[in-house]
Amino acid sequence: MAQLRLKHTAVKAIYSVIPKMVYKTHDYPYFSEDEAKMFANTTGIIERRVAATNVTASDMCFKAAQTLLEDMNCHHEIDLLVFVTQSPDYFLPASAAILQDKLGLPKTCMAFDVNLGCSGYVHGLLLANRYLQQGGLRKVLLLAGDKSTISTHEQDKTAFPLFGDAGSATLLEYDAKGKDWFFDAGTDGSGANAIIIEAGHSRMPYQSFDDQDIEVAPGVIRSKKHLAIDGMAVFNFALKNVPKSINNVLDLAKLRTEQLDYLVLHQANQLITDSIRKKMNLPKEKCPSSIGNFGNTSSASIPLTLCSELSEALKKERLCLLLCGFGVGFSWASLLLSTHNVATKLLEYD
Repeated sequence: MAQLRLKHTAVKAIYSVIPKMVYKTHDYPYFSEDEAKMFANTTGIIERRVAATNVTASDMCFKAAQTLLEDMNCHHEIDLLVFVTQSPDYFLPASAAILQDKLGLPKTCMAFDVNLGCSGYVHGLLLANRYLQQGGLRKVLLLAGDKSTISTHEQDKTAFPLFGDAGSATLLEYDAKGKDWFFDAGTDGSGANAIIIEAGHSRMPYQSFDDQDIEVAPGVIRSKKHLAIDGMAVFNFALKNVPKSINNVLDLAKLRTEQLDYLVLHQANQLITDSIRKKMNLPKEKCPSSIGNFGNTSSASIPLTLCSELSEALKKERLCLLLCGFGVGFSWASLLLSTHNVATKLLEYD
């Protein structure tokens, strides 16, 4: 596992954007009443937000970034734009390049995409730090968002009611006096097939496969171009690796679990969140959850949870936070950091 001690970075603002359209679990037409109750009890998802057909992940991130930059008045000070997503606008060019132009950022600004989902936000924070720590860059804009609903089949009970859409923007800047951050991450590519869209890219291009819908299990209909998820494999992976990663970060920082103000986990489902929290012996109030209102929003789930559940605390208090993302890949990443006076907003996309 990669373990790093990081310096000279401060989080200045976190803005998140959700679509207006609400889908409620009990209205999903392919669930019986008992199935809807069981799904809600297991995943914690009561409702989620779904983007309109013509709205992309970059559109939601653009609104978050545009509002943040206007509020912070720093359009012309951004040295680097990183866009973490698994639902880019195009195969090429990188959506980050398009966003650099749309946001009116200087042409001296570097911009690139990072193809990561559930662990992507924490990896994005690491990337921002590594660029800032060199001392030449002053401000980084990290965008993280996904439109996962576009990849799921409406009649796939394992995936369609699980995912929501969201975007986020985080402003980071060089801080010579900032407290150290502590990072741990790893990858187990043997689990790559547990969350996968099998067809539609280079390995299996369009027109090279049969894209007919098939019933792969009772109540699970999809084609090879749709997202497939093995929930039990994800659960076992998370319970095996996430507590270890969290403990690695705490050991690196020489902190005890009870010294954390909050543990903010990727919102995979409530059962996974609760199981990890109990393994870490943390009370419920120290592990905020947003999945009930938004579903699993992939790369946006951690910043969305920060904005929806910890907004006032981030603005007013000095916090010791441990963020942990895990999922597609399989990959995971944990980061312990201190925050103070972080501006936050939760916006709806019109």
